[in-house]
Amino acid sequence: MKLTKKIILLLMYAAVAIITPLTVFAAGIDAVTAPTGFMAIVTLIPLIVVLTLLFLKVDMIIAGLAGGALAMLIGGIGLAEVNTQFLAAIPTMLTITVPIVNSAIAMAVFKSGGYTAALTLAKRGTKGKVEYVSAFIVVLVAAATYMSGIGGGSAMVIAPLAFAAVGVVPELIAAMSLAAAVSFTTSPASLESSIVSKLGDIPVSEYVATMRPYWLLFVAIAILLAFFGTKRRKLGFKEEANDEYSKLSNSQLVKLTLPAVFLLFAVILGPVINNLVGYPIFTPLTYMVVTLALIFFFSKFNMNETAEAMIDGSTYILTRLFQVGIFLGFINVIAQTGTFAVIAGVAEAAPAALVVPVAVLTGILIGVPAGAYVGSILTLVLPVAVSLGFTPLALGFVTIGVGFGSQMSFVNITMQALSSGFNIPILEVVKGNVKWITLASVLLLVISLVFA
Repeated sequence: MKLTKKIILLLMYAAVAIITPLTVFAAGIDAVTAPTGFMAIVTLIPLIVVLTLLFLKVDMIIAGLAGGALAMLIGGIGLAEVNTQFLAAIPTMLTITVPIVNSAIAMAVFKSGGYTAALTLAKRGTKGKVEYVSAFIVVLVAAATYMSGIGGGSAMVIAPLAFAAVGVVPELIAAMSLAAAVSFTTSPASLESSIVSKLGDIPVSEYVATMRPYWLLFVAIAILLAFFGTKRRKLGFKEEANDEYSKLSNSQLVKLTLPAVFLLFAVILGPVINNLVGYPIFTPLTYMVVTLALIFFFSKFNMNETAEAMIDGSTYILTRLFQVGIFLGFINVIAQTGTFAVIAGVAEAAPAALVVPVAVLTGILIGVPAGAYVGSILTLVLPVAVSLGFTPLALGFVTIGVGFGSQMSFVNITMQALSSGFNIPILEVVKGNVKWITLASVLLLVISLVFA
């Protein structure tokens, strides 16, 4: 009832607002002229409604529709124009083919058992030193998330294995969250990188290359956190999690990990090698074929199962891209009223050195209550950053900030996966993460102040 009353009140404000003339602007954010006076405040209402609904865990499409409807009233925008925005936004997101391909291949590697085999090898190789396995688990989460672009998917697979190996270690859980967040926000296969690419008008490859040093930095911090956090607790190994893998020889386990190793090599070092030789050896087509061949030769999957695993693996990112495409259509309608131009105008009044850190902090804070929809948050935050002329590096810091905020959210899928995998209430995951993710966020703010 309270939510209904709020929406009705906002609609009443919007109805009053439409008696004031307002120019209907072009679709591009840069081309929109910011309204002034009372209308500047009124144009913020649709955005506030969207954020409120997201905070209340309302589906992003419903939130976008509500905000878009208000924007139509406020801006005098016709249904034909809204339909144009709607139909244009969806294919815009679905044309981001490289992340789709990378995500699908990585999910096939998941299903073939490559990551479980790698963890089993790590347990054998460390000979009872649990802290080294904890560190390796973080490496595994980072690598898997970076290749697939899906933090929740990585956590769903790896968290139960981590729990079976070392049990509940708060520092390890926080490290996995940190590694997952920085990985899916800078991955060449993620929805988030795709959104940054489209809204910032920069190639995914350029964005990924720009952010890679910072990805490595935060992953290294996560590894150290897991290592020393586990070591000080002086734990021992738990019983084997998977009898099937524990019975395999080391050579068999190595073979199972080959597809994962090759895919990680191709995604990270492939572009470097292509530039060195002056010929595109590592392309999405070539490493797709090679990875699938390795899965076929070294796992139990036959040809059909291998292909089906890849196609099934594409479901998540395709679904999310479609969802965000619909949401983005409504956000573009809101942008036509001058909402983001108004916010950008306010931001420009801040000292130049603080604009990027303030944008990063905003992303972190919004990510906490609305962490289930990282992609949707980016479509709200990044247009302002783009209109302020942020560089790809600055856009990346904002994106990572939203990712960090999401790792302190009760509604984030990665957090839910960690809660399930470690068999603890999600409240414990959040409490354990707050300290370490907050420290990482402070470091991100400092980095954005110095380097952006």
